[in-house]
Amino acid sequence: ARIYGTTVSELLGETAADRDAVVRAGDMEPTAAGGWTYWQAGGSGRGMQALRVRVPYGSQGDIVRVHPGEEWLHVLRGRLRLRLGDAVHLLGPGDSAHFDSLTPHRIAAQDADGLELLFVHTLLQSPTAALCLGPVTTPTRHTAGEMP
Repeated sequence: ARIYGTTVSELLGETAADRDAVVRAGDMEPTAAGGWTYWQAGGSGRGMQALRVRVPYGSQGDIVRVHPGEEWLHVLRGRLRLRLGDAVHLLGPGDSAHFDSLTPHRIAAQDADGLELLFVHTLLQSPTAALCLGPVTTPTRHTAGEMP
């Protein structure tokens, strides 16, 4: 953007946001989808979407997602079981992950009391049906020091 003398928003073709840059906690309305609860934590009409997400244990089954873009997440509470390709990572409070969304991925709560995380992703460019591959049947590889 600096090289072209413009903003990242302009390069991404974003429209001007209708909302203020600040999103107050009291103004966040919860939205439920697929067993998860989402609170929009950023302005609409942007190239990235920021969410606070509550993921209950066992929600969304074995759905694995693949779509263009990037994702960043940060665990606030609970433990997250993150499958990226053939690797499985266990993340706890304060841990983060940043990955290419074309890598097959699955986000799940490790423990019965679920988890809460901050989640930022580029807006989806594919229809929902194209995002789900179904259960992963390949063997799981665990990264050193991580629990299955």
